[in-house]
Amino acid sequence: MKNYILTEAQVAKKLQRMAYEIAERNVGEEKLLFAGIKDNGVVIAKRLKTLLSTIFKGEIDIIEMEIDDKRFPRKITLSKTPNFDNAVVIVIDDVANSGKTMLYALQPFSKDQPKKIQTLALVDRTHKTFPVHTDYIGFAVATTLQEHIFVEVDNNEKITGAWLE
Repeated sequence: MKNYILTEAQVAKKLQRMAYEIAERNVGEEKLLFAGIKDNGVVIAKRLKTLLSTIFKGEIDIIEMEIDDKRFPRKITLSKTPNFDNAVVIVIDDVANSGKTMLYALQPFSKDQPKKIQTLALVDRTHKTFPVHTDYIGFAVATTLQEHIFVEVDNNEKITGAWLE
């Protein structure tokens, strides 16, 4: 039996709210670059792009980030490598736990001069051990270190819920 903390309908509402927050915090910007962390972060990025298409007047581009955290130094692969100078970059993941993944995800952008780097997580846990602040949070939850949060995705297209184990 799964202990759901977010249903599909709740996820949809959270994503809609986050889309409005992104539009509000980036009024006047011409372009947003969503960096979705594979796999679920990419699904969230695509959904947010769709939601923002009616409320944000600028361009929105998505790149996929793959972080190999099994090897050290961690290998980060981007689906494309545009120039990040003066870009508004939003790094997107499904769950922010310790901040470690987000911290590593910021590395590719440090070589250029982005205008802003923001972070977004559908679920934010309260176990930060790395100095990364989540700018956009769908749902914040306090858990024990032994518990895990899983975000369910249907066919890499939509998020059907999140549950705690």
